[in-house]
Amino acid sequence: MTKRDDTSRPERGERIAKWLARSGIASRRDAERMVEEGRVRLNGEVVTHPATFVVAGDVVQVDGAVVESPERTRLWRYHKPDGLVTTHRDPEGRPTVFASLPEGMPRVISIGRLDLNSEGLLLLTNDGELARRLELPSNGWLRRYRVRVFGVVDEARLKALAEGSVFEGVRYGPIEAGLDSRKGDNAWLTVALREGKNREVRKVMRGLNLHVSRLIRTAYGPFQLGTLQRSELEEVPGKVLREQIPGLGPAPRPSRRS
Repeated sequence: MTKRDDTSRPERGERIAKWLARSGIASRRDAERMVEEGRVRLNGEVVTHPATFVVAGDVVQVDGAVVESPERTRLWRYHKPDGLVTTHRDPEGRPTVFASLPEGMPRVISIGRLDLNSEGLLLLTNDGELARRLELPSNGWLRRYRVRVFGVVDEARLKALAEGSVFEGVRYGPIEAGLDSRKGDNAWLTVALREGKNREVRKVMRGLNLHVSRLIRTAYGPFQLGTLQRSELEEVPGKVLREQIPGLGPAPRPSRRS
């Protein structure tokens, strides 16, 4: 069993799940699950306790593969096209976001998800801790969408979503929704929310008797889709990243990896 008593060590190090998250392997929660499943080794020994600490010079392995030490935190804006699932491995064999990324990309995870039929801005990072932080509703970041719907739009009911709503027994937080344009039975809406439950926009629109035929995320917090073309990827400059995410830390040394 690997569990260090670090009280006598001058360098305490970092909890292994957090270290793995910062390495881009998984979120901290998933890393803790990997530890529970016996998939993580530290200096050749199976890690059996999440309160195990990693210090400089340690060798960490997941499923037998050595994990490189965390690099500087990086963030990318990606224009996800529809038809891709936001997962590393899909049991149904569908094409994934991560398999579509350019060669030479470090291992990254997504900040939130967009479902198979949704498109638009998807933030990617090599830091699982950052991903978890930016996904939390408590950070107050607004997610904006353009939504094409089929059906009769009741603008009063759209406005009422700002007070919160309940559909099919699920309570949803405040949603800002407005009508942009209408042509026959098709309409474009602008929708903004902070909570982001699974398929929230589609389910809420269905509760208003509207069928979503297209859903495009245009912003996630301060980061915009802008002019990114479908499948295009662009790294957020480090200076901008630190300005938009307080507490991220000072400018790191440049990475040698692409």
